Amino acid sequence: MPSTVMAYPVVIEKSDNGYAAYLPDLPGCVAAGDTEEETKALIAEAVAEHLAILAEKGLPIPDPVEAVPV
Repeated sequence: MPSTVMAYPVVIEKSDNGYAAYLPDLPGCVAAGDTEEETKALIAEAVAEHLAILAEKGLPIPDPVEAVPV
């Protein structure tokens, strides 16, 4: 039986200076880098830190919009 993993959708956009990423479900969680690969790594770090701060402050952690079967 497959399990379900909750996943936050990430938007990555190319800009004149590189790439930027954000998560619609986590307002304020953003990252920017020179390459798409760097931006993906930075947004992953930003998500971990963002969720840790929410938990530390006792704030609710938003449910992701998507459920992905694995």
